Amino acid sequence: MGERIKKLKKIRIHREGTNELTLSALAIIGIGSLLWYGLETTVPFWIFMVIFCTAWFIALNFYRCPIRYYNGDTEKMVVAPADGKIVVVEETEENTYFHDKRLMISIFMSPLNVHANWYPVDGKVKFVKHFDGNYHKAWLPKASEENEHADVMITTPEGEDILVRQIAGALARRIVTYAKDGEECYIDEHMGFIKLGSRVDVYLPLTAKACVTMNQPTTGDQTVIAKLA
Repeated sequence: MGERIKKLKKIRIHREGTNELTLSALAIIGIGSLLWYGLETTVPFWIFMVIFCTAWFIALNFYRCPIRYYNGDTEKMVVAPADGKIVVVEETEENTYFHDKRLMISIFMSPLNVHANWYPVDGKVKFVKHFDGNYHKAWLPKASEENEHADVMITTPEGEDILVRQIAGALARRIVTYAKDGEECYIDEHMGFIKLGSRVDVYLPLTAKACVTMNQPTTGDQTVIAKLA
């Protein structure tokens, strides 16, 4: 457990938003100062501050990154890789890697959700691949294969291959994946980040038992979405 804790990325504001938030805050302060000292009336200053401070706090909310630890036994557990809502729980043909049927569980993240992604299982990263594509609405079925996406294949300690797919949506135009080929990974660690509304698919063996239902809300690194046989 000690080794796992050392590897955790202990951040409150996600590193993907640090530069943007810092630069925008400096810009707001700079322009606000010009309005305050450069004009005889303070009305433009207050209008500017209300509008842009509100926008800044919305961005701050988007980039928040709560520190979480899964408290249960991680053996054979599949934990939600993202905050959001379950939009798919079904058997489907996966013809890119497995060429057979898999249990697919999908989580849609709205712009209001935390957009950090966690590893759903303990194991070892087999490979990471990125694919360019379209930007259909993330909840549409065709988004899984046609949208820009990143695939992370993880082999569990029991030898099961689990595919995790980060999918860009109509608004999300940047997928960040921290996973590296051959590295060990654990529940509680960040796998990546997707900006704005997006989706994460998890492909499991048919022997896995789904623990969630359609439209159920999920909390990343907390909600158990399935159990492996």
